[in-house]
Formats: sequence, structure tokens, C-alpha cells
Amino acid sequence: ARDDDTLRRTVILFPTFQLFLIPVFLIGFSGVLFPSQPPSADFILPFMILETQLPALVVGLFCAGALSASMSTGDALLHASASILVEDGAGRYVQIEDQKKPLYIKALVLIIGSIAYCLAIVSDLSLVQLLLASYGIISQFAPTVVAALYWKRANTIGTLAGLLAGTATSVFFWVYPDLRPWDMHEGVLGLIVHIPTLITFTLMTPAQDEAHIRRFFS
Repeated sequence: ARDDDTLRRTVILFPTFQLFLIPVFLIGFSGVLFPSQPPSADFILPFMILETQLPALVVGLFCAGALSASMSTGDALLHASASILVEDGAGRYVQIEDQKKPLYIKALVLIIGSIAYCLAIVSDLSLVQLLLASYGIISQFAPTVVAALYWKRANTIGTLAGLLAGTATSVFFWVYPDLRPWDMHEGVLGLIVHIPTLITFTLMTPAQDEAHIRRFFS
């Protein structure tokens, strides 16, 4: 950002992007008006397009648009995942030459893409179920970020312990949904375990070095 005001404006206005998703939701919900049902909820939009017997050109343009949208999202996720694994993962423990990093990233793109493709083929879960499960895991970063920003006493051991405990809890109740109390989302159950674990392990272990804290808190 050019300055702090631009950064603040971006943060404030970014949530308004979600308003553009409302028509998409309404289009998907309109599928209940059709007498027949698609084989899977993930195919509701293609099903509606095909059931209305639109011209082949319109159907082709719709499919091309959906494919291009999925490709633009997919390649960004693949490249980001591979780059993070190389730069922030292996790069922290192994010295990697700058000339070889692009090669490793390209290899990881193929590996991650192949794994994702295989999971998509063999999995019976819908996109909604997969997204809900992934959000349950991603939400475990919230206490860690809040503690890092606002709690000077927070340390590495406490945040890692909370993150691991919350993630493990979320994954456990995702695998065994029948064990969830009151039918709560696994991400919420993970947070219930995460926050006390973070606080307990932080208070049981030494605080961060004062010089290190001053680098982030003025």
C-alpha cells in the first residue's frame, strides 16, 4: 500500500466484496424450484442450465466461464501452497539455492495438484462439506493471531500447543461427527480446546525475551 490510509481503506472495504456473493447464493437456492434433483448438490448450477434447455452456445459459455474461474482460483492456491512449503517450510531448516527454488516449487505444484485430484475423485464429500471442514482447521489460527497481536505474555510454546490441540480436536470431530456434543461444528470444538491450552502452556513456560517483545510492541 502507498500509505497507512490506503491500507486501512482496503481492509474496511474488502468485506463489501461478500455482497457480490448474495446473488450467487440466490441462484443456487432457486434450484429447489425444479421438480427433479441433481445427482449432487455441487452440480446445481450446471443442472439448472441443462434443465432449462438453453441454446448450446449459452451452455458452452457458462461451462467455459465456470472452468476459467476454477482455474484462476486453483492455480493461485497451488502456487501459494508450493511456495509456502519451500520458502516458509523447508527453507527455514535447509539452505536452498535461489536457482533451485523455482524447480522445487514446480515439482510441488504437480504433487499437490495430483493429490488434490485423487482426493476429489475418490471422496464422496460435497464441496460444502469440504469447505466447512477446512474452515474448522483454518479458524484455529484466530487465537494465535489475537495472542500475538495483543498479549505480550504469549510465547512460541503456548501458541504451538494451542494450535496443535485445536487442530487435532477439529480433525478428530470431523472424522467422528457422531461424537460431537450438541451437534456443534468441529471448528468451534477446536477453539474450545485451543484457547485454554494456549493460555495454560503460555503461563507454564518462560516468557519471550524482553528485547524480542520490544521489536513488536512499542
